[in-house]
Amino acid sequence: MFTPAQAVIIVTDRCSLDREQLLTRLESAWRDLQESYAGLSDSEIMKPGVTGQWSVRDILAHVTTWEQEALNHLPTILGGRKPPLYSVSHGGIDSFNRAMTEKKRDLTWADVCRDLEETHRRVHDFIGLVPEAQFRTETPFRRRLRLDTYSHYRLHALAIRNWRKKQLKGARESDPGTEKTDRD
Repeated sequence: MFTPAQAVIIVTDRCSLDREQLLTRLESAWRDLQESYAGLSDSEIMKPGVTGQWSVRDILAHVTTWEQEALNHLPTILGGRKPPLYSVSHGGIDSFNRAMTEKKRDLTWADVCRDLEETHRRVHDFIGLVPEAQFRTETPFRRRLRLDTYSHYRLHALAIRNWRKKQLKGARESDPGTEKTDRD
């Protein structure tokens, strides 16, 4: 279930876009995701509980999985066909997410970062090859791209930021000598 703030992130994208506007939207959401975890220590990156039992590392591996899914299925959509349903191929999206999380469980933080950057670059490059008409309206292509990339980035960036706020609040509560600032 999504919070109201998360629901706003995934609403339908009905405005007309050209390739550059879409890439701007994609890269803005990408930077937002990167900023959400910037400055975290390696131990914080690996700490479970950001979203369910997922750590920031798990979330970023998950984001990479969905970018990879976009790269796998967007050519099918461009060809006028429908990709397989996750309910048929994996028993549902939640089952797919669990299986992919387990598959990537032993990746190092460096491996996750490398996969994240490489896969994102491939998505960006792929968009450069797609006919402009696919961006003009809410086509099946653009919908899948949005759900697997820029709305997905923002959803997880928000979750990471909320977790960081809770961590900061918890640290302050456990250290009564911590003063509040105007930024609190």
